[in-house]
Amino acid sequence: MEQLETEVKYYITDINALRNRLISLGAHAGKNLFEVNIRFDDKNKTLFTNKSLLRLRKDEKTTLTFKLQPKARDSRFKTLKEYEIETNDFATTCHILELLGFVQEQIYEKWRETLTIGSTSFCIDKMPYGNFLEIEGSSEEIIKYTSLLGLDWKKRIVLNYLEMFEILKESLNFPFSDVTFDNFNNIMLDFSEYHSIVAAGDL
Repeated sequence: MEQLETEVKYYITDINALRNRLISLGAHAGKNLFEVNIRFDDKNKTLFTNKSLLRLRKDEKTTLTFKLQPKARDSRFKTLKEYEIETNDFATTCHILELLGFVQEQIYEKWRETLTIGSTSFCIDKMPYGNFLEIEGSSEEIIKYTSLLGLDWKKRIVLNYLEMFEILKESLNFPFSDVTFDNFNNIMLDFSEYHSIVAAGDL
């Protein structure tokens, strides 16, 4: 089914304090899962050019997702149309996509812990280059919980994790494109030095 995904991200430095604050607000804690994601594109990189995403994800299940920009969007948030289905075979789904002419462009990993309050989800994401909170819900709820959590609205991020990685890659001349924990194993990186570059500001 299609749904409109509306979200923002925040760079965070104290996961435990954030989690405790969410629990105090009534959040229900979910699982903490390791994800492997593969981004697919055609040989002409049409999806990337059109700012669309075809992704196969494996955690405790296998999920195929297609995202694209809606005709009307609110620039204060990251807003995308999302189509998503579950499959029961990661390798076979990957093979089908390749048979259809798609190629594996990029792998990215993360640890994700999801908490929920009503219909709003709070994902604590440990990326290889830093830790983030993703708030997904209605625009009104996102703004409300940003305030309740004591977060600075101007410091929210509306880029996706791969766009943030591309900024790091260009700045630090990374010789790799896959956002894996192994690739960042020996890299000393303080994401706070790049926060001002990725923050949305007054938009």
